[in-house]
Amino acid sequence: MDVRRITLIAGLAIVSYLMIFTWSNDYSNTRPVAQETSVAASAVTPSLGASDVPAGNVDTETDSRVADQPVSTGNQVRVFTDTLNVIIDLNGGDVILAALPQYPASLETPDSPFKILEYGDRTYNAQSGLVGADGIDTKARARYTAKQDRFDLNGSQLEVRLSHVADSGLSVDKVFTFTQGSYLIGLRFELTNNSTRTLSTNMFAQLRRDKSEDPSSMGGIGMNSYLGTTFSTVESAYEKVSFKDLEKEKYTNTSTGGWVAIIQHYFLTAWVPGANDTNGFYGEQGGNGLYYAGFKAPTLVIAPGETAQANAGLYVGPKDQDSLIVVAKNLEKTVDYGWLWWIAQPIFKLMQFIHGLVGNWGWSIVLMTLLLKLLLYPLTSASYRSMAKMRKFTPKIQELRELYGDDRARMSQETMKLYQKEKLNPLGGCLPMLVQMPVFIALYWVLMESVELRQSPFMFWIVDLSIKDPFFVLPLLMGGSMFVQMQMQQQPSMDPMQAKIMKFMPVMFTFMFLWFPAGLTLYWFINNLSTITQQHMVNKSVARADAKLVQDKLIQKNKA
Repeated sequence: MDVRRITLIAGLAIVSYLMIFTWSNDYSNTRPVAQETSVAASAVTPSLGASDVPAGNVDTETDSRVADQPVSTGNQVRVFTDTLNVIIDLNGGDVILAALPQYPASLETPDSPFKILEYGDRTYNAQSGLVGADGIDTKARARYTAKQDRFDLNGSQLEVRLSHVADSGLSVDKVFTFTQGSYLIGLRFELTNNSTRTLSTNMFAQLRRDKSEDPSSMGGIGMNSYLGTTFSTVESAYEKVSFKDLEKEKYTNTSTGGWVAIIQHYFLTAWVPGANDTNGFYGEQGGNGLYYAGFKAPTLVIAPGETAQANAGLYVGPKDQDSLIVVAKNLEKTVDYGWLWWIAQPIFKLMQFIHGLVGNWGWSIVLMTLLLKLLLYPLTSASYRSMAKMRKFTPKIQELRELYGDDRARMSQETMKLYQKEKLNPLGGCLPMLVQMPVFIALYWVLMESVELRQSPFMFWIVDLSIKDPFFVLPLLMGGSMFVQMQMQQQPSMDPMQAKIMKFMPVMFTFMFLWFPAGLTLYWFINNLSTITQQHMVNKSVARADAKLVQDKLIQKNKA
């Protein structure tokens, strides 16, 4: 039995299984909804009322809700910066739409920014307010006023101030701060107690979303990324809580600092409370079918004539690791490279470094693949030399099969004797390949999860490395190169079933890669080409060494 071949085939099958299994867990076969082509308000009015607002103190479950209060589309403020186009609803002061002008919705509509937060056909908003005993949003959403209905960032920072005076005597300024080049929106509540009694309230901030699909998904078979909530607390640095989980039971946790987010493919929205505050985090599905994920801050007690502040941050943007690290601790974990993150992270940093030199993510993939191949050369070289050495003894193994083909036990016994006598390792050519498999899987997730590759062109017909090759040229080239590679690895003594499997593997992989991102297919194609080249060089080197050995023996024999 050719143990090395069986192990190799099993290893390839394991890689395929792991990729497809992990893929199917995080990805669903759904079709993304279309994005609107402008930031203008939808004709459909969002229903943002007190039923969306958590009740009680920090440690209280968020199950008290009252009736919705619809608002008019005229009560809105629009904010335009270099990174964000935002609409704020004056009824509650919620961010009901956020678009990213630096990220087109599609290559076909370069002037239409991608929308994360949205209302109308979809509902996905970032809400915040004041609840508790004297909260202005406890019974109904507060109606704010603003000095103007449009704000444009012309300098390094822009403040958008909304004002409200409650019947209780609590004066509230809700201030949004936008910074040039940043996707982080600062939120500050400035509170003044103008009454004659002590007032108390809690700030809350939450994300509110419906069941609509992920508009940033790539499309194709199984290519929609994880869509759901995530929490970071002292108890768990990064915890996924899917929408299905929230349908079954509420999520509650109390933690100092932390954050709450809803993530999708390439983008996320996150509320980040004060790092030193003890916040009550929650997630649930409301009776209206919407999902809520947010936090409530500690109670603010304000004496008559005194003031108080409550602060938080709202990140609305791409899953860019360099940006996320600055925003909050552990927020960069939303770029989820899976269980091999400790390998994937250095690979991404290497790709990022190469991209800084060549300015093209496609060439970054090519050069990174060749560099990894160079680093793993000692392992792969040993593998190919072992294969070549095994090939030399193919005739002897074939003789053993002819002699003991019907006696499997004797055949195995005699084969092992041959291995021991000639110092052959049947697994010598396979183990180095198994060592490389974690690198392949880690790179797969780097290419799948990195927003930097979104809409990034390579050359010729490859205009977006994050989606499939539109003409299937790369998958076919990859399949052809894999066929050549498998042919080079086959041996005359190979079992017929093994030979059939080896021939079928390129067909199976070609079909799989028809729907994979072009960046991943490019990597596999370049890896195959470098493998073929390296194996050819090793085979020639071994052949020259064998020829020299035979020549030396002849010379010694003639001398004798």
